[in-house]
Amino acid sequence: MTELLAPGRPGPAGEDTALIRNPVLPGFHPDPSILRVGDDYYLATSTFEWYPGVRVHHSRDLVHWRPLGGVLTDRRLLDLTGCPDSGGVWAPCLSHVDGEFHLVFTDVDSYTGGFWDTPNFVTTAPSIDGPWSDPAPLHARGFDPSLFHDDDGRSWLLSNACDWRPGRSWAGGIIAQEYDRRRRVLVGEPIILFDGTPAGFTEGPHLYRRGDWYYLITAEGGTGWEHQVTVARSRTLTGPYVADPDGPMLTSTHRPDLPLQKAGHGSLVAAPNDQWYLAHLTARPLGRRGACVLGRETALQRVDWTVHGWPRVEGGIPHERVPGPRLPARPWREAPQTDDFDAGRLDPAWSTLRRPPSPDWLSLTARPGHLRLAGGQSPSSRHRVSLVARRIEHPRATFSAVVDFIPRSYQHLAGLVAYYNTRNWYYAHLTCQDGVGVVADVLTCRRGRLRRLGRPVPVHGPVELHVALDGPALRFAQGAPGAAPIWWPDVFDATILSDEHATEIVDGVPEVWGFTGAFFGLWVQDLTGGDAYADFDRTTYRAAR
Repeated sequence: MTELLAPGRPGPAGEDTALIRNPVLPGFHPDPSILRVGDDYYLATSTFEWYPGVRVHHSRDLVHWRPLGGVLTDRRLLDLTGCPDSGGVWAPCLSHVDGEFHLVFTDVDSYTGGFWDTPNFVTTAPSIDGPWSDPAPLHARGFDPSLFHDDDGRSWLLSNACDWRPGRSWAGGIIAQEYDRRRRVLVGEPIILFDGTPAGFTEGPHLYRRGDWYYLITAEGGTGWEHQVTVARSRTLTGPYVADPDGPMLTSTHRPDLPLQKAGHGSLVAAPNDQWYLAHLTARPLGRRGACVLGRETALQRVDWTVHGWPRVEGGIPHERVPGPRLPARPWREAPQTDDFDAGRLDPAWSTLRRPPSPDWLSLTARPGHLRLAGGQSPSSRHRVSLVARRIEHPRATFSAVVDFIPRSYQHLAGLVAYYNTRNWYYAHLTCQDGVGVVADVLTCRRGRLRRLGRPVPVHGPVELHVALDGPALRFAQGAPGAAPIWWPDVFDATILSDEHATEIVDGVPEVWGFTGAFFGLWVQDLTGGDAYADFDRTTYRAAR
């Protein structure tokens, strides 16, 4: 666990001069829900088909953040077996009331063919570290749920409403329904709070009360370049809600020159002394609205209130540098670049695909100081996949690992992957080639089409594999552990690992969404259904200059 350093030295009158540098959560961290409990701030983000579900980060000053891992850690809390690409956990919301944390989330089972299967759940815990209760089912009318706890002791569940009927927009408005916290059930009938603005695609609702007004924050315009944060308000919780006459609170729609694009899907938090901030998703394209390989990230913007009571971000656009709140700086120790797997548990940086880490396929004790992965199903599988991966957080980065693997068949593979989803990846791996023995090679899958891209290189004993991302370019290398890597001459197109490439729309209907961003990972297959396994050591992730 990351350790807290001593508080920073405050500036004049207790002010700290630190700046918030966006994105505060780089790499795949979309749909942020921000929460303050006392002196602690938490950010919960979507995780889709990855375990642990709902990734949480922690801060004491809104400037420095550390990963706590995830909330939904096992199948009791979340079952992602068979989950579609970019299905699973969408847009969670953290809240706190009665001394308990409440987490609501959607587990998307399907989104193709015009229909939506979007069951929503709530789980509670006395601490952000758990233990979390068995999820209680809510409704499945729509997605992006949030809980609002009013001053009168009543709670309300908000979400969008999905409309499957042909010829209609799927976005059927923002609905609210009363939630009984004691019984963990919905009561009464849903009420339509807000139909949205002409931007359309109204989703991601969060409700706040300040003074005599209820403020409804929504995401509109879709999740791409026209994304925005919309604000509407009402004197009563049930409406009617009137949108800010000056337009969206935040968007980069009309500013393709900005480094932070796709700004939208926001939530608010109040620091001491009525200092307000907006957490929102954003993306950093390669070039002018090019591919977003890192996926959708989380940024923070300072919020000021007008004399007429509207929350505003300066210029209505996302900024890379934002003044932090007037709080002492509370930095965390830097996470180590290298993981030798000596801790006995996976570091919070790691995620697993569609199945939680369990002894039947993952071990940190079978060979101390190593991560052992039993061979799983094929790269196309949505079930028993043996993949442990970490988010790519920088446009230029390297990743390496020592791989100890003895394949006995061409159906045994193990190595390093640059991964987006089941249909888009690059894989530098060891396998067994007929008549040659163990070789290192590169495979790719591009929108479901499998190709061999490298030139098989015979290898002996443990091998250190390397992958380097340089903007739109990707390269692989191999060598003896600790020796200088031998880079293969092939340069691969990294933009296939982007949201834009992964999204596949046919006749206006999504066949595959691209919501997750790119990962570097450790991958093992045994397509014989046997007992092949690989050991990994000394994994290193570095940002490249």
